[in-house]
Amino acid sequence: MSKGLIIAIDGPAGSGKSTSAKFIAKKLGYLYIDTGAMYRAITFHALENGAIGNKSRIVELARKCKIELSYDEGEVVVLLNNRNISKEIRSAEVNSNVSNVSKISEVRKLMVDKQREMAAKGSGIVMEGRDIGTVVFPDADVKIFLTAALDTRANRRANEYFEKGSKVLVDDIKSNLSNRDKIDSSRNDSPLIIASDAVEVDTTNITIDEQVNHILEAVKKVADKKNVQLKIII
Repeated sequence: MSKGLIIAIDGPAGSGKSTSAKFIAKKLGYLYIDTGAMYRAITFHALENGAIGNKSRIVELARKCKIELSYDEGEVVVLLNNRNISKEIRSAEVNSNVSNVSKISEVRKLMVDKQREMAAKGSGIVMEGRDIGTVVFPDADVKIFLTAALDTRANRRANEYFEKGSKVLVDDIKSNLSNRDKIDSSRNDSPLIIASDAVEVDTTNITIDEQVNHILEAVKKVADKKNVQLKIII
């Protein structure tokens, strides 16, 4: 059994999962796994191969490809078949298609297997996504579900695009997020739902530091109960 804790952070797009997970992993010295980046990688791969809309082709691409994740100077590095696609997977085109790709049952099963393999290599992990606490690690030590108002999430995404040199209308982002919410929450396989034992944190009106502190408090409580020693890096 891992010497550290398994921390699952779920929630809809733009709720602050990635930012919180990165900070938590860094503070605890844990392995950070961005599962959303994996589905984005498959989506990019499908787009590049003209496979969008072709379920069997997408599954074939997902089965045969090699995805590797690493964390370098605060950024997730995504390698697809040894090629760095970290920037490409954040495009508006990938955003528009990722939910439809990730709802394919066979794709999800393949990615869950990869996620569990990655986690097995670390002693203490922070994994974020949409089904970590319910499907990937239903027995996770700590389960967090982040939420935020749609307008807030849309504005956050718009700022992210702006910082990377792209300008996307907030209304377009809001429409895309709303559509992704519906697809993610209504899909038959691994829908976006709150685990019954998850700690829910609404990030609409709190700072990054505040939401990280909320999560850390939940982690500390579990660590005390399980007698797991934490080394928090300030």
